Amino acid sequence: MAKLTTDEILAYLEEATILELNELVKAIEEKFDVTAAAPVAVAAAAEEEGPAANVTVILKEVGPTKVKVIKAVREITGLGLVDAKGLVDKVPSEIKKDVPAEEGAKLKETLEAAGAVVELK
Repeated sequence: MAKLTTDEILAYLEEATILELNELVKAIEEKFDVTAAAPVAVAAAAEEEGPAANVTVILKEVGPTKVKVIKAVREITGLGLVDAKGLVDKVPSEIKKDVPAEEGAKLKETLEAAGAVVELK
């Protein structure tokens, strides 16, 4: 197997579509048993706010997999299909308010796994 140079990898990344990059990230996560999420930043934010801090989960961007994001929002909120789609269509949307920081981090991870961009406030 020929070894790719850094320049070749960067050239591929520059030309790849969002969908192709999303598939690449998922393949890397599965192959190496890692996650592309930033749990360190969430943990640091939770420490700054204190152990009893609550956060609001905000959907900032839907990403390339809108259907998966709608399903994740339905699962998290318990809303029906039309209401969940309405939240996803009107980004930025408040998905859950005043949840414990740890639960917020899990919800963020679920939404990001579906392809969304999420913020905790």
